[in-house]
Amino acid sequence: SKHSPEHSCSPPLSHIKRRSVCTYFNLCRTEKKAIGSSSVDIGPFYGLPSKVKDLLRQLRGIETLYEWQHNCLTLECLQQRKNLIYSLPTSGGKTLVAEILILQELLCMQKDVLMILPYVAIVQEKVWGLSSFGIELGFLVEEYAGSKGRFPPIKRRCKKSLYIATIEKGHMLVNSLIETDRIGDLGLVVVDELHMLGEGSRGATLEMTLAKILYTSKSTHIVGMSATLNNVGDLQKFLRAEYYTKNFRPVELKEYIKIRDTIYEVDSKAENGFTFSRLLNFKYSSNLKKADPDHIIALVTEVIPKYSCLIFCPTKKNCENVASMVCKYLNKEFRSHREKEKEDLIKDLKNIGNGSICPVLKQTIPFGVAYHHSGLTNDERKSIEEAYSRGVLCLLACTATLAAGVNLPARRVILRAPYVATDFLKKNQYKQMIGRAGRAGIDNAGESILIVQEKDKHLVQDLVTSPLENCYSNLLPEFTKGMQNLLLSLVGLKIAVTQEEVYDFLCHTLLGVQQQLLSKEKSLSELVKDGLESLIEKGLLRVKTVEKDQNSKITLVITRLGKAAYKGSIDLSYCNLLYKELKKGLEGLVLESSFHLLYLATPYDMVSNCSPDWMIYLRQFNQLSAAEQTVADMVGVPESFIAKKASGQAIRKSVDSASVNRLYLTFILYNLLKETNIWSVSEKFNLSRGYVQNLLNSAASFASCVLHFCEELEEFWVYKALLTELTKHLTYCVKTELIPLMEVAGVLEARANQLYNAGYKTLAHLANANPETLVKTIEHLSRRQAKQIVSSAKMLLTEKAEALQEEVELLLKVPTDIPETS
Repeated sequence: SKHSPEHSCSPPLSHIKRRSVCTYFNLCRTEKKAIGSSSVDIGPFYGLPSKVKDLLRQLRGIETLYEWQHNCLTLECLQQRKNLIYSLPTSGGKTLVAEILILQELLCMQKDVLMILPYVAIVQEKVWGLSSFGIELGFLVEEYAGSKGRFPPIKRRCKKSLYIATIEKGHMLVNSLIETDRIGDLGLVVVDELHMLGEGSRGATLEMTLAKILYTSKSTHIVGMSATLNNVGDLQKFLRAEYYTKNFRPVELKEYIKIRDTIYEVDSKAENGFTFSRLLNFKYSSNLKKADPDHIIALVTEVIPKYSCLIFCPTKKNCENVASMVCKYLNKEFRSHREKEKEDLIKDLKNIGNGSICPVLKQTIPFGVAYHHSGLTNDERKSIEEAYSRGVLCLLACTATLAAGVNLPARRVILRAPYVATDFLKKNQYKQMIGRAGRAGIDNAGESILIVQEKDKHLVQDLVTSPLENCYSNLLPEFTKGMQNLLLSLVGLKIAVTQEEVYDFLCHTLLGVQQQLLSKEKSLSELVKDGLESLIEKGLLRVKTVEKDQNSKITLVITRLGKAAYKGSIDLSYCNLLYKELKKGLEGLVLESSFHLLYLATPYDMVSNCSPDWMIYLRQFNQLSAAEQTVADMVGVPESFIAKKASGQAIRKSVDSASVNRLYLTFILYNLLKETNIWSVSEKFNLSRGYVQNLLNSAASFASCVLHFCEELEEFWVYKALLTELTKHLTYCVKTELIPLMEVAGVLEARANQLYNAGYKTLAHLANANPETLVKTIEHLSRRQAKQIVSSAKMLLTEKAEALQEEVELLLKVPTDIPETS
């Protein structure tokens, strides 16, 4: 489509204004300088073969590099393999630089690479996008997200690996490499969205990962990138990194705010932060004024359907309401724009929902409008994103998560209100959202319009004129997932085994750099002392006295339970509870069905926001077999309690509400595994599809963590095989025959069904498929998608074949310590 968003680094020259361009050919003379002298220069394109340049042109449509990208790639610090932080506005082309650095490391330095991304969907998108490069250039792309990933990774003989991981899985991967003394195999770690260091428990996990790499490997270098960084000095000190920044966007961004019917342009030089731009010129009837007091329809119809538009809304419900309201007042001619493709999209969504489709989407899609938030299933979200990318949908009403997620740019971005849920917008969030405006190669400019009520005017003035928020360590605020988890794994990995060594490590973290922010009551060394004592109390660490040369040295040793906790990435606040429940399960594990095992794999962190419907609870309980009903008794939820709750009777005997809620979530998962249909299960339990999808994703991830936990405790040997199978079923939640197809990055259930029905029943079928035949056989599959599916399948097949070859070689290897006959 003429209007579909393209890769942000691939504008045709004719569309680019006010920008300096270096063509590849002009660069060839200086490109060779971009690679450090210690590596092998294997070609003219930044030390890489010309084939890389050809692949960028073929697969991404990239003909030229921006001047800043060339300057960044030829930085002295990169040639000297120093760490680097670089920061540019959203859509500036940061990712391409990272990808060239990754290819240099894999092909020239012959080292493995870890790329850390914030969300599962982005990891899958990146695996899908880089598999073609791996197939052509001879390296492996391995996915570490959700329940996927091997710990430690297979040590490859010939090919190098690019591990693409979420923050959590990246941490587990680094732990496993340190433990097996292989951290030196990792030549480069690339972190996208480096500002995530300042965000809750995920920030704490990212900080731990980077600190461990810096402390244990002198040969691994780190490159971090972000569009929203402020206190870079602290981050430079923590990562021992150089800093490169440019205020560059391929497409000019114009920022506006709207108060009543007046549009103002954001202007940092103006006294109050903005200057008058224009009055809205749109005739509103009295009905329309009531329905749309903020003039959203006027703002939207200035750009759609010819160009695309995003409306960021504070809540999920608001997204749906805005999409419905806009369609109610759009002219009928909007329906005729790409009508056939919109009908196909509705058909697609009906297939995904086994005949059901959300009534809001059914009403809005004919107008080229949809909503996008976490209430959609993975399959629905993917279909909507693809339709928007192709220009079939021209308007998405979405929540803030889209700004931090997949790359869906637009000509105009409208912020419905300066709020995310009930919290006032942060500068970082604002920048992420408006950064989606303007698509390189398609638009001459991008526009963002923030709709403001009079009462918020002063807050918005502060928002547009204030600097970005600082990035602070989260090791302390996230105590059990942060500080305690770190201390436990430091001892477990033998990185630090005395209180002094642990303190020395902490001085090298972001928290260590920001020690001045600690409260006056406790110093860093006191926090270390308290943290270690707490872990000893919990039975996760113990003290050992070592006598040496008449001197005694006190060292810390991890217990079996402690080792299981850090290897499984189990939150220490419920580590002992998990152990007790698994131990109790051994006394009478009900294996008639997966119900009991599912209870043990139901994630604790979703229990607190669960509100059971007691009538549904009782109905579900009554459908269990006699053996399954004993499970409820075993976990402390008697039938009498559920029955009394359902009939509204008073409860005299107290029952643990966490167990009650957890069992209710287990019922949802049990139904999902039986029916493999998120739609019907969400209707049965009167829950949103997105909630059920999120529960399923969390359960798959938690089941994989519990499996790693059990692998470290001999008494739980029985759980290993059971949890391996359960994790697989929770990960895919489809009929067994579709699982091999869904292992391929980017293939979700609806697509797997299509492929299976067309005769592509195994991974080998897909890996050897002809993309042109796929396009003709599979409905609504573009040529680009077909090629990516085949590349991803080839990559997975290669990876599995390589793993088997490694195993064979290991088996046939002659031991060096065979006893000799005298």
